Amino acid sequence: MPVAAGEGQQVTQGNNLDFQVGDVLRVSCAPTPARITEVSKSHLSIEWPWGEVDPDSQYGWNGRFALPVEPDGWEWSLFRTEQDPQTLKPHDTCLVGIPETLVRIIDIGHYDPPMDTGRLPRPHTLLIVLPADRPSGEDEGDTIELDSGAPIAIERLS
Repeated sequence: MPVAAGEGQQVTQGNNLDFQVGDVLRVSCAPTPARITEVSKSHLSIEWPWGEVDPDSQYGWNGRFALPVEPDGWEWSLFRTEQDPQTLKPHDTCLVGIPETLVRIIDIGHYDPPMDTGRLPRPHTLLIVLPADRPSGEDEGDTIELDSGAPIAIERLS
């Protein structure tokens, strides 16, 4: 799971990295098959292909992950389906991943002990990001869990 240590360098995800608010990153995640479980006007739910339910969590995560049907709309998401989300139905199989995207870090969360999200592995560090070309005043960012089971590739550009 590559992650950038410095400009142009890549190391294994989960290592202690010195990311800072304002850093611009190139992120991606190879498409992986996932099954659609529910579809609504605004979201579709998939069986999350990475990580597992945390049996010691205070939350009852059901192994699903919601993605917006319009991922570039008011609710922005790094993860996307390769197929048009508006064409998917429950029980369909799709490919989910992160197309190569430039993002800017707008906040960083460090957790000791690791944060209880309902999934394993529990993250120590969360990067809150927005597309690099969006104004920083927007609240609707997405998070990158540096300790995630998803094989997210991150390269620091500046």
